[in-house]
Amino acid sequence: MTDYLIENADILGRGRGTLAISDGTIVDPELLGPEAERIDATGLIALPGLVDMHTHLREPGKEDAETVLTGSQSAAAGGYTCVHAMANTAPVADTAGVVEQVHRLGRTAGYTEVVPVGAVTIGLEGRQLAELGAMARSEARVRMFSDDGICVSDPLLMRRALEYVKTFDGVIAQHAQEPRLTEGAQMNEGLVSAELGLPGWPAVAEESIIARDVLLAEHVGSRLHVCHVSTAGSVDIIRWAKSRGIMVTAEVTPHHLMLTDELVRSFDPVYKVNPPLRTDADVQALREALADGTIDVVGTDHAPHTAEHKCGEWSAAAMGMVGMETALAVVVAAMADHDFDFGDVARVMSQAPARITGATGHGSLETGASANIVLIDPAAPHTITPAEHLTKGRNNPFAGIEVSTKVTDTFFYGHRVLANGALSTPHPSGASWTEA
Repeated sequence: MTDYLIENADILGRGRGTLAISDGTIVDPELLGPEAERIDATGLIALPGLVDMHTHLREPGKEDAETVLTGSQSAAAGGYTCVHAMANTAPVADTAGVVEQVHRLGRTAGYTEVVPVGAVTIGLEGRQLAELGAMARSEARVRMFSDDGICVSDPLLMRRALEYVKTFDGVIAQHAQEPRLTEGAQMNEGLVSAELGLPGWPAVAEESIIARDVLLAEHVGSRLHVCHVSTAGSVDIIRWAKSRGIMVTAEVTPHHLMLTDELVRSFDPVYKVNPPLRTDADVQALREALADGTIDVVGTDHAPHTAEHKCGEWSAAAMGMVGMETALAVVVAAMADHDFDFGDVARVMSQAPARITGATGHGSLETGASANIVLIDPAAPHTITPAEHLTKGRNNPFAGIEVSTKVTDTFFYGHRVLANGALSTPHPSGASWTEA
């Protein structure tokens, strides 16, 4: 593998420095020989590689929408060196065999670390716990479990899941949606839904599940992660829970930090998502919560769909948006009016998700750490153009928006998988890159 000397980079946006990479590790620059490739990173920000706790790679079973390879390439282009692949594939990732398949596909692709998320219940049906222990003991070493897209609505089943994962320090990631309160829902319940005549999704449907689950987590003494928080009320509950010392973490998506339900007036299904876009007041509350640490991480909820399933009548269109290649730029833009620097970006998009999921090898630029690094140009104005992206999904709600932040280089365990904004080769160690 090539050794690299990254010079004049603004480390975490807090001062110039040098990063040296040898044999997949960040080393003392004095250890590199003259054959090392020198990269002048003047004007660029260096962050630890981004970690996404929440992405949908669709494989196995839905390869027309995305594959582990195309999703991994999209991740590299977005600065991600680790992504967690949700379980709603076909077959569902509810057994050791399926999570090991996803794990191996990620290693073969070689562009980012792909960590499977196991299903909480068999078939995502909410009736019986899946093989949590077997998935945890498998080659994939699953530690996060979620029925994302479907709420674990049965409180007894949720309690049992929390109890089970506590035995190996796992975490349950809940899609907070009370099903009876959201039957037939098409968008946020409020003024816009009333004017458009679309069935509304009330904020309380999310908030009631979060309230129940933080109390269950406190009772059991286990870890709970709340996926894609979208309402101001949810923020209040999570803030309260943390004040009590309950082991709860939370994520917000880039689209919930930026977009509101006013966009649904266009009836463009690119804005149809689960949970739905909320009000401007909710958006402001989410931004404040991300800035003050109430919300721990940004998760993309990258959800590619084919045109067949996404482009059409609003009521029939699939819910979901893609986002890995635009997440960083959108977060920087959304948080521009807050006291939120690139150190904070590293905290919510790399360090915290790595800590919560146990993604060792990610989240650090210290000497001796694995060389998972991203270089960012903070002054590169460009228009978001989904047709240029590496994901198969074109359902990006930020199409046409002007942003200023651009990922230029991604180093994955020391290998430069993105170079000067262009996709490079996968990690040369192939399926054994973690041993490199």
